[in-house]
Amino acid sequence: MTIPTIPTRSLGTTGPQVSALGLGCMAMSSAYAEADRTEAIATIHAALEAGVTLLDTGDFYTMGHNEMLIGEALRAAPAARREQALTSVKFGALRGADGAWNGYDGRPAAVKNFAAYSLQRLGVDHIDVYRIARVDPDVPIEETVGAIAELVEQGYVRHIGLSEAGADTIRRAAAVAPIADVQLEYSLITRGIEDRILPATRELGISVTAYGVLSRGLISGHFAPDRQLGASDYRAHSPRFQGENLQHNLGLVEQLRKIAEQKGVSVAQLATAWVLSRGEDIVPLIGARTRDRLTESLGALDVVLDAEDLAAIEAAVPADSALGERYPAAAMAHLDSEH
Repeated sequence: MTIPTIPTRSLGTTGPQVSALGLGCMAMSSAYAEADRTEAIATIHAALEAGVTLLDTGDFYTMGHNEMLIGEALRAAPAARREQALTSVKFGALRGADGAWNGYDGRPAAVKNFAAYSLQRLGVDHIDVYRIARVDPDVPIEETVGAIAELVEQGYVRHIGLSEAGADTIRRAAAVAPIADVQLEYSLITRGIEDRILPATRELGISVTAYGVLSRGLISGHFAPDRQLGASDYRAHSPRFQGENLQHNLGLVEQLRKIAEQKGVSVAQLATAWVLSRGEDIVPLIGARTRDRLTESLGALDVVLDAEDLAAIEAAVPADSALGERYPAAAMAHLDSEH
């Protein structure tokens, strides 16, 4: 059985080779709206069939649901596809039975506890990349990373990652153990990492797995200004999707659409291709939860952007042109990358 070949990129100088686009699975567990389990599993299978190797999740995505979904999909996949899959797992977020967010826990004992549960839910004997979702302000990053390093020594984890960490924290972590990648939000309208964080990761030989490349659908070209969002949909509380902010931001999308139409591609493909163009050390995570959206996103791999295209894109959507923070204030406070 031949596995399709799509471009690959290395997760840092110490990490594995992965597909140039990874599959972010969060939305398959009702982060935005009710998800279709059957379609979600079919989408994971289609991604593996297409040659996607990196599956990204978090143990707190609907309280373990997402990991169990991936585990089910992997068990049902052909052996050749299952063996190519690499799991990237975030841990540390504390949840309540009502879905409340109750902070983060990066203590070494907690790290090992979270890992034990993730291994069981995923149905695997190791996690390929393991990272705390947000830096715990009450626990030195050296202790958290040191605990993951022990899991690496024991064979339960292959590589260490970080998520939403700032440049100084990344340097401290890298002094403890090799860091493969840092997961950060990065898109045409979220470019804050370019100032300090990206130079630091490049100096240290660490890759970036970029999430939110379509800004949760905002710059996908599919989001209608009159769309009604349910109370459980994260975007109903996101500043960028509110009132005048939304109208302004969708205006940026229309400027992007003009360029996409000239190139004969979709807005989502153009936006994803822009992230791909930022460097071989950046691996975008596509949040497709249906096979149709997956097919569209994978089409970004075929989009070639020359200097003229890039100039037109950045003129249409300049850095810092979006209105609204990327998270509500309470969530922004937990982002080490913003401090």
